[in-house]
Amino acid sequence: MSRWTRWEDWVAVAVGLVVALSGIFLEREGASLVWMLVLGVLLVASGLVNLAMPGLVATEYVQLGLGVLLFIAPWIGGYAYELGPTAWISWIGGAVAAIVAALAIRPAMQMHDRTVPH
Repeated sequence: MSRWTRWEDWVAVAVGLVVALSGIFLEREGASLVWMLVLGVLLVASGLVNLAMPGLVATEYVQLGLGVLLFIAPWIGGYAYELGPTAWISWIGGAVAAIVAALAIRPAMQMHDRTVPH
């Protein structure tokens, strides 16, 4: 698998951008700005690292963890109870990020096995 071609990582970058920008432009509820901005930027960064170096399995797990954390962020940050758009973007974005990261783990492991001599 070559660099900058994995659709899973492009999806993670797009989700990160949407989450970060939504946290800035939508009405703020609870600590939504901080959670969405930080997790969105971290998703973009991890997606770009995965695109540049597709054999790094650890960053796929980091991306999975960020997706899960984004999914539970509305409850932690206190913005789940209004059921506003920020909560829905966190839930949907977190689920999508976690799913695409889980789908990318096996190909990253196979790429890692091919590039690292044993």
